Amino acid sequence: MKSENGRDDAKRRAGESAAELIEDGMVIGLGTGSTAAHAIQAIGRAVSEGMDVYGIPTSFQSRALAREVGIPLVTLDDALPDIAIDGADQVADGALVKGGGGAHAREKVVDAHAARFICVVDETKLADVLNHPIPLEVLPSAVSAVEDSLRERGGEPTLRAAERKDGPVITDNGNPVLDCDFGTIEDPDVLAASLSVIPGIVEHGIFAAMADEIHAGFSDRVDIRSV
Repeated sequence: MKSENGRDDAKRRAGESAAELIEDGMVIGLGTGSTAAHAIQAIGRAVSEGMDVYGIPTSFQSRALAREVGIPLVTLDDALPDIAIDGADQVADGALVKGGGGAHAREKVVDAHAARFICVVDETKLADVLNHPIPLEVLPSAVSAVEDSLRERGGEPTLRAAERKDGPVITDNGNPVLDCDFGTIEDPDVLAASLSVIPGIVEHGIFAAMADEIHAGFSDRVDIRSV
């Protein structure tokens, strides 16, 4: 089993590899999570050395880190991203599952509107086929109804519980998150379409046909895969 230090080094390699794509004058979508954080830190170092870029954060977490490392921030109202750098919970054949940090609704908006979307992961996130539970941001009043709709589609939903507080995880948008296990997902596009039409779901965590490149970090290298 890979040690935590070894895994963090693989994440750092992936994040820094993607950050090398940044050029002066770019607007950058700043993803959420531990691997994307390495990219944000690398971009911050470039800014401190004189690079002129702007970031669009996808969460409170990425916003706070970007401000800490000195990246000037804008919104989608100001400009669309030239590139977005974001992580994933699982990657298979170019399709992603995201939402482990509960930021997938905002991430999807930023990533989808970027001219290029670079997904950064460590090797443990690579799979032959998607089988990770799908995170779903849901309107609070619709949780029970959405759970019923998910079961009708063969899913097993679980309300994500918060840590160190009573009750569920609440997203930056003020909504709870369901994690729905569908087992092996042979056709992510079909499942994504099925989830998108359920009233009450704000956004699901399937990112199919969105990433342009996957930067996968290993202990000794980064594999870059065009999608």
